[in-house]
Amino acid sequence: MTRIAFIGAGSVVFTQGLLADLFDLDLGPLHIALHDIDPERLDTAAAAASYLAKDRPVRITAHLERRAALADADFVINIVQVGMNEATRADFEIPARYGIRQTIGDTLGVGGVFRALRTFPVLRGLAADIADVCPDAWLLNYTNPMVMNVWYLKALGVKNVVGLCHSVYWTMQGLSELVGVPYEDVTYLAAGVNHQSWVLRFERGAENLYDRLDEAIAADPELLRRVRVDMYRRLGFYPTETSEHSSEYVPWYLGHASEVDRLRLPIGAYLEIVAENLASYEQTRSALKAGEPLSVDPTMEYAPQIIHSIVTGTPRTVYANVPNTGLIPNLPSGAVVEVPSLVDASGVQPTAVGELPPQCAALNRSYLNVAELTVQAAITQDPRAIRQAVMVDPATAGTLPVEQIWALCNDLVVAHHNYLDPSLRAALK
Repeated sequence: MTRIAFIGAGSVVFTQGLLADLFDLDLGPLHIALHDIDPERLDTAAAAASYLAKDRPVRITAHLERRAALADADFVINIVQVGMNEATRADFEIPARYGIRQTIGDTLGVGGVFRALRTFPVLRGLAADIADVCPDAWLLNYTNPMVMNVWYLKALGVKNVVGLCHSVYWTMQGLSELVGVPYEDVTYLAAGVNHQSWVLRFERGAENLYDRLDEAIAADPELLRRVRVDMYRRLGFYPTETSEHSSEYVPWYLGHASEVDRLRLPIGAYLEIVAENLASYEQTRSALKAGEPLSVDPTMEYAPQIIHSIVTGTPRTVYANVPNTGLIPNLPSGAVVEVPSLVDASGVQPTAVGELPPQCAALNRSYLNVAELTVQAAITQDPRAIRQAVMVDPATAGTLPVEQIWALCNDLVVAHHNYLDPSLRAALK
């Protein structure tokens, strides 16, 4: 029986989607071990899982204690969000007082840095538990900031860890629709870093579909009001994340009110997503209490596909976030990069892509500088490294002078005091 542990299972909506995908695959008997620190959310997740399992050969167990959920697990799916809504709101509201605009705030920038710092202590405990009770398990991480979290987990010595994100898949679905070619007929190659990979090839047979994309943009001037289209026009390669995400990783957009208006950037958009997720959770909880049916759409996420390939030996290609062991030579060795990866019974095997176009690699290196310093802050327990990470962040550095960057970090250290390692809680002048 394959045992799959969900860490942060109280993220009920996402948990449901992953479970629905898993239950539709031919995996044989399953043991789904759910863990969350919130008893009510854990009970809701367990009830939803039992509903979705129906008459399948699936055992569902719920655990407030993490090690019990992990015991003898074959796969661990990490979807924790440390601090939940209150911490996310602080990540937006405090920087906004300093004039920092954010849209999503979960990957880079001051929001991404502090989301990582409050997640790292939980990851450290998770890594220790995995080493003790399921050392050969595959850890499939969905928690953002993806690059920082996977980089930190590898630094802790976790053997089988892979970061997973749907951005490449859904970008290619959207591009295929935009150029009028069925997704099934398209071949593509993307690589870079999570939320800032680049579509290096976009083809149907011998046809370069970038030519069709250029025609679509020329025919619809409104497309020029998207950040990722603007970046494509200037860099020559399409980025694999939404305009909201993409705007945060460069200094050109959010710091300028005229660009925010031109490109219709929704400041604080993630706070609306948080509210929607909370509403979806309450709807699920109410439906289960009333005995009403749950409506769960397929997610097309990679974790169920990876589990199926490893368990059954069925080969498939996914996009995975893994350490750069020569996969992209013009990005730093050891940094976490996003590349196509073969999955089969042997596990996840990343593909060497080669060098990125220099302009794309340059932006990725700026991104990775922030991630590296954030990880170093946790490894060395150096509070100065937190400020240095935010200092080199392109969007923040393009908005604030250095004294205000340090003052902002001091305010966020206070706001997230309970979640940070003790040695990182100091306010610095």
